[in-house]
Amino acid sequence: MSSKYEKRLKIAAKREKADLVIKNASIVNVFTGELMEGDIAISDDSIAGIGDYEGMSSIDAKGKFIIPGLIDGHVHIESSMLTPQEFAKVLLLHGVTTAITDPHEIANVAGTKGIQYMLDQSEGLPLDIRVMLPSCVPAVPNDSNGAALYADDLAPFFKHERVLGLAEVMDFPSVYNTSPDMVSKLLLTKRSNGIIDGHAAGIDRESLNVYSAAGIRNDHEATTLKEGKDRLDLGLYLMIREGTVAKDLKALLPVVTEKNARRCLFVTDDKLIDDLLHEGSVDHCIRLAIKEGLNPITAIQMATINTAECYKQEGIGAVSPGYKADFLIVDSLEDLSIKQVYKDGKCIVEDGNLKLEQFKEQTYEASNLPALNYAPFKLEELQLPLQSDSCHVIGVIPNSIVTEHLIEKVQVEGGIFQPSVEEDLLKLVVVERHHRTGNIGRGIVKGFGFKKGAIATSISHDSHNIVAVGTNDEDIMLAIEELKNINGGITAVAEGQLIASLPLPIAGLISDQSYETLYQQMNALNEQVMQLGGKSSFNPFLTLSFLSLSVIPTLKLTDIGLFDFSQFAYIDIEANK
Repeated sequence: MSSKYEKRLKIAAKREKADLVIKNASIVNVFTGELMEGDIAISDDSIAGIGDYEGMSSIDAKGKFIIPGLIDGHVHIESSMLTPQEFAKVLLLHGVTTAITDPHEIANVAGTKGIQYMLDQSEGLPLDIRVMLPSCVPAVPNDSNGAALYADDLAPFFKHERVLGLAEVMDFPSVYNTSPDMVSKLLLTKRSNGIIDGHAAGIDRESLNVYSAAGIRNDHEATTLKEGKDRLDLGLYLMIREGTVAKDLKALLPVVTEKNARRCLFVTDDKLIDDLLHEGSVDHCIRLAIKEGLNPITAIQMATINTAECYKQEGIGAVSPGYKADFLIVDSLEDLSIKQVYKDGKCIVEDGNLKLEQFKEQTYEASNLPALNYAPFKLEELQLPLQSDSCHVIGVIPNSIVTEHLIEKVQVEGGIFQPSVEEDLLKLVVVERHHRTGNIGRGIVKGFGFKKGAIATSISHDSHNIVAVGTNDEDIMLAIEELKNINGGITAVAEGQLIASLPLPIAGLISDQSYETLYQQMNALNEQVMQLGGKSSFNPFLTLSFLSLSVIPTLKLTDIGLFDFSQFAYIDIEANK
């Protein structure tokens, strides 16, 4: 370390030549919001100086622009269905050199083993993966997930050099009521000098005081201008999210002003492999924000230095002496057309091609992670008995993880709910899959538009029980049984025939395949599901996976039953009870 440090100082002072010099580029200065000129002198993995430098080798940038390596401030790697290494490959192609991840998906399935698995699999990658420890496993007390994590379980992980703090605190009632375990987690994080992430979905301005008083310093759940302004007013960093389902950027961007922009940052939260490849990560946020009228340099700040400062990460997020040599060479700031990506002073992406020699050979052994473990059930157990035809119904809002609370007239025959493709009122089922409890939640959902068949997945945030939606019980059961055969994943069935299956054998959440193979599998799955006649305006699988997330408004279904976020309680499905 000392020799590298001294070498960098000597290069900065021009007593030694730089390892590499980048010449003739316009550099985005994220501190001043301006463009600046000068050679970039690189020493090992860091920037030694900006000015007039000589190097052992040099690159002529030919008038292109240099911006810092991008940072995704909040992402669940598991939602991409990729291992950390494959995820890293995709992000680097899009100029992301640092990702701050919360492994609470796999932690809800496998507890501390899941966290350790993600730490081990993300070690030594040419993408900096920094970890926030899951705060709410389970998401709410008594949720039917695979494990429970308490403060004592998390404490040893705070010694890990890539652990930054406590991830999204989604159990607001436990904070509000000063639950002993939640208070212990918050204090543990503060004593470890860690950051605490928020999750203030549906929380009003007055209640946000509790979050802020607890030392929570950011939130990614704002969906309206008022919610965005409330968070900024009370001192929280505003995370503007644009993922596969939750697309909040256009709604929130007008809140960003010249005065408050440095307190705003971009995140993806949950994004599927096909969207990551087609659109990108936070690079897509930058392009979209610019298209909506935001100044390009402001947009770049929101994906670089702002995120670094939010997480108190010195040495990343800027092209500046003493900072890591993580940067992009782009043709234009508006299009953010990436020509090269440098990580730790080495070119890792050139003209859209990864230099794979910088990745180590890695195996994805996950034998110590739990398999699907649901209790066998009979077809009649999927029936939904009703005495009334007026029911509480979950209304899907396209491209949102928030749902509507509807009251609808439904078809009832012989005291049993009958799905209706004409009215788009389908059966929704959640099957507990961790401890063979036999719990099966049954509900009604509107908005998928399926004309036949069913789909099922072992990805259901945050407890990751099995969730399925369909037009009839027979297809729903077949889709669920196929999940057991492949140890988790995604399945689709039509008229008694399996039409598509995507295995996710790592905890029922993650593929053991390359990103290219997973992408092909996902495309094939999407094509087959079109046979069901659903709507094309949103992704049905990712939408389905959020319909059991009880900490998000408004109406959700768990294996216990129908949950009303506004009451934070379970309710009867019949509206007149």
